[in-house]
Amino acid sequence: MKSFGVHLFFLVFLAPVASVSVQAFTGTYGINYGRFANNIPSPDEVVTLLRGAKIRNVRIYDADQSVLKAFSGTGLEIVVGLPNGNLSDVSANADHAMSWVKDNVLAYLPDTRICGIAIGNEVLGGSGEFSGFLLGAVKNVYNAVNKLKLSDVVQITTAHSQAVFANSFPPSSCVFQDNVVQYMKPLLEFFSQIGSPFCLNAYPFLAYMSDPEQIDINYALFLPTEGINDAKTKLHYDNLLDAQIDAAYAALEDAGFEKMEVIVTETGWASRGDENESAATPNNARTFNYNLRKRLAKMKGTPLRPKNVVKAYVFAIFNENLKPGPTSERNFGLFKADGSISYDIGFHGLKSSSAYSSVLSLKDIRASDWTGFYSIILTISTALLLVFTR
Repeated sequence: MKSFGVHLFFLVFLAPVASVSVQAFTGTYGINYGRFANNIPSPDEVVTLLRGAKIRNVRIYDADQSVLKAFSGTGLEIVVGLPNGNLSDVSANADHAMSWVKDNVLAYLPDTRICGIAIGNEVLGGSGEFSGFLLGAVKNVYNAVNKLKLSDVVQITTAHSQAVFANSFPPSSCVFQDNVVQYMKPLLEFFSQIGSPFCLNAYPFLAYMSDPEQIDINYALFLPTEGINDAKTKLHYDNLLDAQIDAAYAALEDAGFEKMEVIVTETGWASRGDENESAATPNNARTFNYNLRKRLAKMKGTPLRPKNVVKAYVFAIFNENLKPGPTSERNFGLFKADGSISYDIGFHGLKSSSAYSSVLSLKDIRASDWTGFYSIILTISTALLLVFTR
């Protein structure tokens, strides 16, 4: 009965004003918390690491209970994921979608700031195994969120790889692949209706590795370079990430969705690789990630969309030792498995100091725009709990 009282309070008192206080992305910089490893720090230690680095926006690829519990009361804003393997079931059964949202989102709000649900990851443009389930899963999850009065709190998205595009150079020539359009257009139509952005996993590292003879590595690393000119738009690009983002904008415009925002949900650079991955070095990874932080801190858009401030989640917190594939796949982390930094871009690794790992301080809480609001929540929720537990 106590749990019911808390959730009832959230629905009645919090949902109507949530759109004023909660955003799917605060600022411009976020990070992906992959856990395909058996040697990384605990979720509680990750909270300490992220707070020390002042990283507030986090994405995970599932809805792991230990992570959601550890993030409770921290002020960190998290996007949870519905894995690809769940798409078929959730697409076919609205009740299952509702159960998933209740168990993995509603149960943790408002203490854990779940601000988004990513439906699958890189579903389109690949094998096509899950393509036919994506839109149905998106709609059923959104409908569940809407029925629970959380649609102003929790944003529904899905992330795409660059495999969904054709002719991405120059950026203005980019369109969606023919075999993707049948799935992409109705998905974009629905996202346009509910106000969701287009989420893109964009890796200058992978683009450079695929064509090192034609792509200047300085262009990929945000270093001084001649860049490229797009003859159609007359725009100049001094870095590859901006060009990748504008290619996505061009494809969206070609499909009839020129007003949709693009958010980079993954980008990064590997610090170690196989013999044929010579660009995967600590120095290149440090250069890319350091310059990415500087680029995002400028709070500016791209040449094609100068008013749309670029927002990006870097991949990833840790090197993940269990990931399959080439060595580079296991070495995208800003931090090593022991919590120390992989290279220096201004962050600090885990420390043993109890002062460093203390619970969220009053100063941190006051720095949040939720201060007065959460005080009101605490007062009202306490009163409600007394009523429902009598």
